[in-house]
Amino acid sequence: MTAPDDPRAVSPDPSPLVPPPVPTVTHVPVLLERVLALLAPALSDRPAVAVDATLGLGGHAEALLTAHPQLTLVGLDRDPAALDRSRARLARFATRVHLVHAVYDRMPEVLAELDLPAVDGVLFDLGVSSMQLDLADRGFAYAQDAPLDMRMDQSTGATAADVVNGYAVPDLARVLREYGEERFALRIAQAIDRRRRTSPLTSTAELAELVRDAIPAATRRHGGHPAKRTFQALRIEVNRELDALRTAVPAALDALRVGGRIAVLSYQSLEDRIVKQAFARLATDRTPVDLPVSLADRGPELRLLTRGSEPATDDEIAANPRAASVRLRAAERIAPARDLKESA
Repeated sequence: MTAPDDPRAVSPDPSPLVPPPVPTVTHVPVLLERVLALLAPALSDRPAVAVDATLGLGGHAEALLTAHPQLTLVGLDRDPAALDRSRARLARFATRVHLVHAVYDRMPEVLAELDLPAVDGVLFDLGVSSMQLDLADRGFAYAQDAPLDMRMDQSTGATAADVVNGYAVPDLARVLREYGEERFALRIAQAIDRRRRTSPLTSTAELAELVRDAIPAATRRHGGHPAKRTFQALRIEVNRELDALRTAVPAALDALRVGGRIAVLSYQSLEDRIVKQAFARLATDRTPVDLPVSLADRGPELRLLTRGSEPATDDEIAANPRAASVRLRAAERIAPARDLKESA
């Protein structure tokens, strides 16, 4: 049994939808109109069920509930602070929402607890949320000095400080290389090791400056802030984001009923690659090439709704700079889920 304070536990929040103080951070949902258009055919004019697997501040959820008066929405988030703020934002939809403190790879368990065997829509808006970036004390932003935390759920788990001060140099370099795609990973890890031998690294400003100094001057002159990739890598490691995503996307696809749709917003290539591979696996016709028609048990289960990954438009980026790196993929289930191992 999962401990009550484990963020992976399925724990529908029993507290009433009483609004806390009004949030002071700005939240502009990324690609909102495009997401609404892609999901609408699966949600319109029926008592549909959708899962917002990354609820955040509830911008996408609010728009979906407003657009579809018969929609029931399940909102998942590992961050209790985000759930509190979304509870305020979605208070007027109280009878149509279930807010759950859970990481998105627990979706099957959440749906089972809610007695929802299948859903009509799923949305993932990956990466760090607006609130987590804007609140300096969370430690996600290299441009603001704060404790080295980076946990999406601050109630549990290792912090970024634990990683940079506790990992051996080879392990730290691996994290920076694999999750940050940082070509100077070993140099940065060695610089961190020299620094922590004197005293532990405890603040984002210290780390950002150390990373900047560890990277060759010629490289620092282009490509954005030199600490960007290191901070991304640490955030992914602290929150085990890619491990959770590898489990969550296939589980979400399995939960879709025929005609159901999924949309995923990714913000870096590692996320997008996982989504692309999961979609491609079910969108491929596995009928032997020498047969003239698709076999019922070998045909594709998904129809891709986007051509590759869609970026934001120039107008969207101008209105919302955080959309600059987004890549959107969407798909529709066209056949019931089946075990591909058995049909191989």
